Amino acid sequence: MTIVERITQDLTAAMKAQDAARTSTLRMAKAAIMNKQIDKHGPLDDAEATKVLQTLVKQREDAAEQYAKAGRPELAEKERAEMALLKAYLPAEVTDEETAAAVEQAMAETGATSPKDMGRVMKAALAALAAGGKTADGKRVNEAVKKKLG
Repeated sequence: MTIVERITQDLTAAMKAQDAARTSTLRMAKAAIMNKQIDKHGPLDDAEATKVLQTLVKQREDAAEQYAKAGRPELAEKERAEMALLKAYLPAEVTDEETAAAVEQAMAETGATSPKDMGRVMKAALAALAAGGKTADGKRVNEAVKKKLG
């Protein structure tokens, strides 16, 4: 079953259960996926749907951070709850150890030795992590690369 099909099924179940928060979040996700399908002029595969969901998670993360800074903890908590629900549809995230191993491998492949080579290392590390079928947060990979090349 594809991610889009799972979201549709879960949306139906949430509507029947009258779970307003879950329904709202899944409707938002489905709308974002539908917009991407319209832009593409065709159905999305799981990789493309995953990218859309990752974007939504990142938006929720940023919004929660902004709400927390503005002294609105109730809105920040709502965003975190939406983020947690959306993450359930994403593949598992890579661990810090896997990220460090991918960065080491990317540095060996590219021959990187200085911070000037950061772009090449980032590209190679993210490609290696994506090939493993897991999602990688670019910010975490960036921090690992900076620490190694630092």
